[in-house]
Amino acid sequence: MEQPRLRKKYYEEIMPALTTEFGYKSEMQVPRLQKIALNQGIGAALADKKLIDAGVAEMTAITGQKAVPTISKRDVSNFKLRKGNAIGVRVTLRGNKMYEFLDRLVAVALPRVRDFRGISDKGFDGRGNYSFGIPEQLIFPEINIDKVSRINGMDITIVTSAKNDKEAYALLKHFGLPFKNQKKKIIHGKRVNESA
Repeated sequence: MEQPRLRKKYYEEIMPALTTEFGYKSEMQVPRLQKIALNQGIGAALADKKLIDAGVAEMTAITGQKAVPTISKRDVSNFKLRKGNAIGVRVTLRGNKMYEFLDRLVAVALPRVRDFRGISDKGFDGRGNYSFGIPEQLIFPEINIDKVSRINGMDITIVTSAKNDKEAYALLKHFGLPFKNQKKKIIHGKRVNESA
C-alpha cells in the first residue's frame, strides 16, 4: 500500500524544515501528528434515535473508519438526559487514515466553507494540541446533500507530540492548515491583533 502524500511530505520536507527552525538535535525531538479526533454532539438525538445512526453513517463516510456513538455518563435533568443515552458520534484516526483525512480536510473540505478566511490560531491548548470547529458536515464531498436530514457541526482535535503551541503551530502550518493571517494594527499607540 502506498503511503499517504502528507506522511511522505512529513518525512521528506517538514521534518528537515522544523529541525532547521527549532534546532533539534535528534529526529525524535521533531513534533509529529499522533491522532485526529472528530466529535459531533447530536443533542436532538434524545428525541429522535435515528439521528445517531445517520451521524454514525456520515462520520464513517467522512473518515473512512467506523464511528461510534458517544454515550452520556450521567443523568442531567435540565437536558432530559439519562445515563447511557447516545448523545453524539466520535471517531479517532491514527496512522495512514489520519494523514489521508488531514489531506482531504485541507485540500478539499475547508475551501468549501462559505466565506472562508482561514481557521483561528486560538485553538491551541498550551500542550501542543489544536482544536477547531466546523459549522456543517456538508463541506465534505463524501456527504450526499440530498440524504442529510439535519445539519450538524463537528469539533476536530489534532493531537501532536509538540511540547508547546509554537512548535505545534509550525508543524500544522507546514502541513498546510490555513490559519488566519494576524496583522498588527496600531490604534491610539497600542498594538492590536487584527484578523485579516
